[in-house]
Amino acid sequence: MNFSNLHRASFVQQLSSQEFDLLVVGGGITGCGIALDAALRGMKVALIEKNDFASGTSSRSTKLIHGGLRYLKQLEFKLVHDVGSERAVVHRNARHVVIPEKMLLPITEDGSLGKLPSSIGLLVYDMLAGVKRSEHRQMLNRHETVKAEPLLKSDKLIGGGLYFEYRTDDSRLTIEIAKSAHANGASLLNYAELTGFLYDASGKIDGAKVEDKIDGGEFHIRAKAVVNACGPWVDLLRKHDNSLKGKRLQLTKGVHLVFPYKKLPLQQAVYFDVGDGRMIFAIPRNHITYVGTTDTVYNQEIDSPRCNKEDAQYLINAVNKTFKDAHLKLEDIESTWAGLRPLIHEDGKSPSELSRKDEIMISESGLISIAGGKLTGYRLMAEKIVDITAKILQKDFGNCKTKSYRLCGGEFKSEIDFEDTLRNVISLGDLASVSEKKVREWFFRYGTNAKTIIEKVAKLTNRYREKESLLQAAEMEYCVENEMIYELNDFLIRRTGHIFFDKPASEKTINNYHRLLTEQLNIAAESSDKMLESTKQEYESVTEFISYSNSTST
Repeated sequence: MNFSNLHRASFVQQLSSQEFDLLVVGGGITGCGIALDAALRGMKVALIEKNDFASGTSSRSTKLIHGGLRYLKQLEFKLVHDVGSERAVVHRNARHVVIPEKMLLPITEDGSLGKLPSSIGLLVYDMLAGVKRSEHRQMLNRHETVKAEPLLKSDKLIGGGLYFEYRTDDSRLTIEIAKSAHANGASLLNYAELTGFLYDASGKIDGAKVEDKIDGGEFHIRAKAVVNACGPWVDLLRKHDNSLKGKRLQLTKGVHLVFPYKKLPLQQAVYFDVGDGRMIFAIPRNHITYVGTTDTVYNQEIDSPRCNKEDAQYLINAVNKTFKDAHLKLEDIESTWAGLRPLIHEDGKSPSELSRKDEIMISESGLISIAGGKLTGYRLMAEKIVDITAKILQKDFGNCKTKSYRLCGGEFKSEIDFEDTLRNVISLGDLASVSEKKVREWFFRYGTNAKTIIEKVAKLTNRYREKESLLQAAEMEYCVENEMIYELNDFLIRRTGHIFFDKPASEKTINNYHRLLTEQLNIAAESSDKMLESTKQEYESVTEFISYSNSTST
């Protein structure tokens, strides 16, 4: 059965009619990673997510698979080793959505990093992370640093360091993990919200009450173990269980700004020192450059964090201070996103000082909660949780298998196989009159599954006169049938990233994508209208503080 909301009734029936070894609550990268690990070991796994997969923090990161260089300053050597080593694993297993990216670390006279400490730090980073020799750090003098990135202001520049990170699309990575879990027998359902826990006679959790947010009904899921992998919502589930004791979350907000590439035409991704203890990324990506992130305590409503004027101005000031001729203004912002980090509270520590290590908490009722951690370390966190679950179930499910498991779309045996497959897909596209540019876009979004979309182009050719409408229909049909989308935002934000990386152009396509989705899912007119309005509001919200700022200043 395809991973599609076209089969939603069957999925609900599946979830409500059997007992599972493990129920995972939360469909971000951690929850989906747990579901995949458990399914590969032979556990009977269910997962529910109250909105769409990756709709929380897992679509709102800096979109890097990185080892956390700055955590060396906090002496978190094990964290740097663990997530640094994982970069290569995630790259190998999801080659189509994890791309090597050279990063430049400028060293300035007034910065917090001197040349010798930076050189030693990058060397230690390479050693801890097990970086292959061809990607070892390279220290640059002042002239070489300016040559690597001519936009850097050079008056206080001493030198720089070049090192490797990996760029990704966090929500694409998450959905590929979810699809892989489904392919291995896990039962996953989005738009299914936990409304309460079920308990046995001894007071132990043995399931959950669930509301179907699409069809409106309620059903129960029975499970021998329940994991709370809800990210920023972890403590809310602990409250449901009356187990919010001891350690608790401290949410911090991170904001990113997107500019047209011509406004900040970097040749090179840069990781620069702001001067207040923060480090910021500026990353060119196709026809945009994005900048982030902030790190501020967040105690407001957590379902939809937003960038505000203060967040944006902080990042703009940092960019203008670092890059010559930037002169960025609020009005130059094309799009934004804001995400929440579910960190563990520590008295007396600022947001930037809080540890990024993951924490596991087990309540008296048996609820297993996990918080903290980093995108890069999702697989290791999943392994720990599944190991704990196996002990609780007192059954040998074997060792973790995800280290060498190629994710959906990333089934490449080697780098040569990757390049050969890309060439073959481009050739298929040529036969279907799909441009190489579009094929590459699909390939680095869907991997090997881009072939399926190209096949749909050929199948749908006679139904669409305009080429652009044909390509849109083929991609939408693939996502409806294989990626569990229901809302238009699922497609425009989390499956394609259009709202972040192609907002001006994609605004013109909203109505057509909306028509395609509602037709393919047979959505009723009233629900369809609400969906379209929600998408338009989302597009407005990412930059609404700019127009508000302008109106209040006149």
